[in-house]
Amino acid sequence: MAASRPGSGPALEADHVTRAFGTVKALDDVSFSVRPGSVHALIGENGAGKSTLIKVLTGVYQPDDGSILLHGEPARFNRPADAQDAGISTVYQEVNLIPKLSIARNVYLGREPRTRLGLIDTRTMDRRAQEVLDGFGLHVDVTADLETLGLGVQQMVALARAVTIEADVVIMDEPTSSLERREVETLFSIVRRLRDAGKALIFVSHRLDELWEVCDEVTVLRDGRVVHTGTMAELDRRRLISLMLGRDIEEVAHQGATSFERTDTAAEEAPKLTVKGLNVTGRLHDVSLSVRPGEVLGLAGLLGAGRSETVKAVYGALPTTSSEVEVDGRKVRRNSIHSAMDAGIAMLSEDRKAEGIIPDLTVRENIMIAVPKKVSRFGVISAAKSRKLVEEYIDRLHIKVSGPEQLASELSGGNQQKVLLARWLATDPKVLLLDEPTRGIDVGAKAEVQQLIDDLAARGYAVILISSETEEIADGSDRAVVLRDGRISGELDGEELTNQRLLQVLVGTEPAQSITDEPMIDQAGDAQETADQAGEATTQ
Repeated sequence: MAASRPGSGPALEADHVTRAFGTVKALDDVSFSVRPGSVHALIGENGAGKSTLIKVLTGVYQPDDGSILLHGEPARFNRPADAQDAGISTVYQEVNLIPKLSIARNVYLGREPRTRLGLIDTRTMDRRAQEVLDGFGLHVDVTADLETLGLGVQQMVALARAVTIEADVVIMDEPTSSLERREVETLFSIVRRLRDAGKALIFVSHRLDELWEVCDEVTVLRDGRVVHTGTMAELDRRRLISLMLGRDIEEVAHQGATSFERTDTAAEEAPKLTVKGLNVTGRLHDVSLSVRPGEVLGLAGLLGAGRSETVKAVYGALPTTSSEVEVDGRKVRRNSIHSAMDAGIAMLSEDRKAEGIIPDLTVRENIMIAVPKKVSRFGVISAAKSRKLVEEYIDRLHIKVSGPEQLASELSGGNQQKVLLARWLATDPKVLLLDEPTRGIDVGAKAEVQQLIDDLAARGYAVILISSETEEIADGSDRAVVLRDGRISGELDGEELTNQRLLQVLVGTEPAQSITDEPMIDQAGDAQETADQAGEATTQ
């Protein structure tokens, strides 16, 4: 754990802050502070108030009561730009940059170097951006559009932007949720460098093991209130989870690695979903698989293996050069989302912000957007039917909202994920494609989603589950298909499907059914680093 450093007083404080949305108190008399030269963890379940507190600290929301202090002086930020001008920089969980602009423009957006004529000095901007990213170990072409990068690399660009602002306070909201392990290590080195330079850092993460690596202090929120503040050294993992959940330590001690309780499915049943010869130029090569009713098929693979591409191609969102997709023996028209939906296929994307939630719409509107015909007659939507359906799913999925008309943007990440699940469950699908359904959500919400997947399989849904956490694939799947370089390299099921065996197959140390003996080489061409990366992933 990082050594604690004394400061001359808090750099940023929330003093008895309260913030409500309707009748729901998102923050209830919250006091919180972070010192210069320290990394302060802000922890709690989804809906505990973490995101709301960050938004109050940075001027997105105004407190209903209480005050904000910067270096001991009262401060009022009417908008995020005011907080940034005052020396507070924020890296959000969802990448908050402009995809169509170059990487360099995103790093220096609003602060571009200018020529004497007032024009953007592109050459200087590109050179500075390249130096910053090279220092992060991120060797990319800064003149390329941001959208050409994967989510993990975009997150590093967002961090680079925060660092170049030279803020006194840096807030990191789930900065590692989209990063590979080597990128996480690079991030941690930057966090330590900023701390050693006297910066005050607020660090939010649902990967609890990360907290002891870089954080000095921790504040735990539950139901909008502070339930603990102290040093990381005072807590172990069990005690921290107990504080977050509000449950007895002994109850927490009996929780397993996941909350899946899978049962065997009937091998004799005909497949609900059949995929043959899935090909996408340069990305997928002759991928074939099937899923039976009540079965969860795990898709495993390292970054770039083709997991997301596979489900997007099945759903018609990624054009294929050839493929055959059938649901209950009926062919689905190739490269057609509408045909896939009509056949009963629903897909939850890994990118909740860009391909899922619509933040400016209400919870009701986000759920109903996929099923207008279900609650309408002669083209007119029934308000009563719509309200009844939405309230049913809010109750069924335990979505924490003030009501159906609350804006989706005001919900925590975990509750937004549940809204998306509700949207697709409302379509009465036969096949569910779940791409990283538990990424970036807390342990409590994660357990609820995992139990929901069990419940859906028990009801006869055919489920494809993608997760970067091998434990989640091993515990939650009946079978697991392993992808490598866009090809299926093997399959595990029954007693063979364990976390250790899956790791061996992922890194190519041992063959599974139909797996070749060549070692898996990652994008940098280093097989050993890939093995280390996969092994370390299990501790997250």
